[in-house]
Amino acid sequence: MSEKDPKQQVPQEESSTFVRPQKRTDWRVVCIRIGVIAAATVLVCLFILRPMVINGSSMMPTYSSRGFTFGFLPYFKIYSPQRQQVVILSHAGFNTFLLKRLIAFPGETVEIRNGVVYVNGKELDEPYVKYDCNWNLSRCEVPKGKIFVLGDNRSMPIREHMGGMIDRDRLAGVPIW
Repeated sequence: MSEKDPKQQVPQEESSTFVRPQKRTDWRVVCIRIGVIAAATVLVCLFILRPMVINGSSMMPTYSSRGFTFGFLPYFKIYSPQRQQVVILSHAGFNTFLLKRLIAFPGETVEIRNGVVYVNGKELDEPYVKYDCNWNLSRCEVPKGKIFVLGDNRSMPIREHMGGMIDRDRLAGVPIW
């Protein structure tokens, strides 16, 4: 009886720990995932949350030159523009935008006397304007399809300021901070 009969062998206790077999990395799946993430990021940055570097001083001190913000581009597809709201305007092509403050809508009159803005004959309260201003602009009516915008930094000469009447369809979105 030197050999053990297989029927008489004592069953061995099985281990209760599970050992996961090593997975081999499927590089095709990894590359597809990276591609999908990259494509989604590009689409979000082009059409929803556009990163923007602020270049210029027309919105100081609200936004400093060389500052950074994200523009929420579909904002005006969801909400209506509001007076004194900071808006992003498309300027020259696909990658150039302006930050301005919305002052007046079609059918309203705008006038600036010694730096004070009047909309429909009433003085506009502008706590965001921190620098002295001596601008003068005779009364004008905002025509249909246009809006009137200004920057917050009114210390520069009015002729150097890119603002005033613009086409409403140039509204591209709002900064999110």
